[in-house]
Amino acid sequence: MTQKISTHLCWEFLFYFYGYMKPIVAIVGRPNVGKSTLFNLLTRSKDALVDNIPGVTRDRHYGEGTWDETDFIVVDTGGLLGADDFALPIQSQVNQVIEEADVVLFLMDAKMGVSPFDHEILADLRTIDKPVFFAVNKVDNEQQETLIADFYSLGLSRIYPISSAHRYGVSDLLDDLLRTFPQAAGPTGAAEKAEMIRLAVVGRPNVGKSSLINRILGQERLLVSDVPGTTRDAIDTVCRVDSSSYLMIDTAGIRRKGRVSRKLEKFSVMRALKSLSRCDVALIVIDAHEGITDQDITIAGYAFDRGCGCIFLLNKWDIISKDSRTEKKYMQELRLKAKFLSFAPALTVSALTGQRVMKIFKNADDVYSQYCRRIGTGRLNRIIESAVALNVPALHRGRRIKFYYATQAKTKPPTFVCFTNYPKAVHFSYHRYLVNRLREETGLDKTPIRLYMRQREGRKRKGFRSKRKK
Repeated sequence: MTQKISTHLCWEFLFYFYGYMKPIVAIVGRPNVGKSTLFNLLTRSKDALVDNIPGVTRDRHYGEGTWDETDFIVVDTGGLLGADDFALPIQSQVNQVIEEADVVLFLMDAKMGVSPFDHEILADLRTIDKPVFFAVNKVDNEQQETLIADFYSLGLSRIYPISSAHRYGVSDLLDDLLRTFPQAAGPTGAAEKAEMIRLAVVGRPNVGKSSLINRILGQERLLVSDVPGTTRDAIDTVCRVDSSSYLMIDTAGIRRKGRVSRKLEKFSVMRALKSLSRCDVALIVIDAHEGITDQDITIAGYAFDRGCGCIFLLNKWDIISKDSRTEKKYMQELRLKAKFLSFAPALTVSALTGQRVMKIFKNADDVYSQYCRRIGTGRLNRIIESAVALNVPALHRGRRIKFYYATQAKTKPPTFVCFTNYPKAVHFSYHRYLVNRLREETGLDKTPIRLYMRQREGRKRKGFRSKRKK
């Protein structure tokens, strides 16, 4: 069956993630003028990485801001006209953002003064037919406002002196920005507000994570390069497959601890690990051409520890020399090295050719369905009772271990609690046996399961009399 994907970048993101149309403010400028700092200020977050190294932001980054009871979307962009290998792709990214935005905010640097790059960016902005605001950043107080005098040589009628780090002058800028916003559309219906499945794409650097998302979206939403570590932020993008919506989270490559040296890269790895905590299903991308490495299994362990559903994707399958047993050998090796994720589906895919890429969503739907499933208490207790009767646990210090009752504490992932007289005496092998029985009887064969043993609280003893009867 042919699947239809809709991926109009910003509008899809607003429509399905935020619930209704909101004005879009795009922050543009040359590298290291403080765009990400301003983004974090407007969104009241720390979503954009900030460092004094130019060119930290490469992909565009969306966030939600509010001012004077008005909601809007802020877009952080990569620095224009940088001197590295990513200059042209970033230029293309920024052009797309400007096309989508309702208002453009051009940010300059008071400490560095007017740059030739500022002239070139300004020449491009004068060709667009939408409001453009000009702000000079790093003006920390009223006495420093003289620093903006040189910027009037650009032929601008109004320049806003601001400090992203100290909030100076930002309120005046936002007051005027709000007056140019188009009227926002009303709330969407309940169907559009339905919860999306959140898919985090994780893996080592340069295994094809961004290429995979670009293949899914059908356009260059994320930067792709053969330089490891291109993605630094965790980027959220919404896509639709048939009638279902998915939030795709691209993450930075997770290296071995010994190879993470620079502060910026450490923050990127931390952000990638944090993305695992907020996703429903982790798509663990492995470079099949390089083989299954120890770091791949370590990353899978991170996903397992955070309790998210998992799908293994053996990428670059198109360049593998294959015979009739190749896929089976890969799967056997994967299952042997990642025994703790024996329940996770695995696919061989190619982000370059699109081979089996659309099967990811069918598997994600199956995993998510089980991930959210709730088992009735009566049925759950019958399963545990039957399992115990079939295989009685070993004695603990000559006493029988009793299982009194079980209940499901929560979903995402399905989490069960068994109340017993000796919870610490339940051997890990018997614990594993009960989990396997739960999988067999409930059909939860593609999701992680948490099973905890708890001490049953005894009956309250009657209090002693305070005084003897005379």
